[in-house]
Amino acid sequence: MKRALIIDDEPLARMVVKEYLLEFPQIEVLQECNDGFEGLKAIQQYQPDLVFLDVQMPKINGFEMLELVEHQPAVIFTTAFDEYAIKAFEAHAVDYLLKPFNKDRFNKAIEKYLAQSPGAASPKKTEEVLEASNSPAQHERIVVKTGTKVKIIPVQDVEYLAADDDYVSVYTAEGSYLKNKTMNFFEQTLDPRYFVRVHRSYIIAIQQITRIDPYEKDAHLAILKSGAKIPVSKTGYVKLKQVLGI
Repeated sequence: MKRALIIDDEPLARMVVKEYLLEFPQIEVLQECNDGFEGLKAIQQYQPDLVFLDVQMPKINGFEMLELVEHQPAVIFTTAFDEYAIKAFEAHAVDYLLKPFNKDRFNKAIEKYLAQSPGAASPKKTEEVLEASNSPAQHERIVVKTGTKVKIIPVQDVEYLAADDDYVSVYTAEGSYLKNKTMNFFEQTLDPRYFVRVHRSYIIAIQQITRIDPYEKDAHLAILKSGAKIPVSKTGYVKLKQVLGI
């Protein structure tokens, strides 16, 4: 028996998935969830084999929810939007169903899932899917997990980001938070008008800079409002001057 969750804020969409699943008695729906927070809690509780996941939902979207899941289940995306790198999802997730999908299309997705062994997406592939996704919300906020809680950080509250082993530390006035992403991801995602990668290990918010001081040979230090001193490489200094118009 395969255990599944349906995470979608539309009751009708959840009903359609449940109805189509009647033809597959080997898949049991454990719970229906209305949003990403509820979905995350259910995944942690049930450790499902399969998740039917909408992309656009209140509070946090499907991509952001998946980033917070430690042990990834197999995922079939169900969404009314086609701008989320469909080919990438079809290559790495189990499937990507574009609403409104018919029963034949749904059955093909389930058959693809059941043919998989052991039936769950690998962490590497799921991470590639997440890296490929670039939803509009990711330009506006960063979602992190602190213990059992989920925190949404508006990008305007970010002072700087620093590489931290396999993670990135996101610094705000309230403190720092670890995010399981790469510096390259944030460099590509954050608005370049407001954030600049000044060093291979640092990205800073332009509005936080109070001054730039010379430091050693071709390097500089960016002094932020918080008092933090961020190293600026030679290449990073060129980028800073371009953005600041100096």
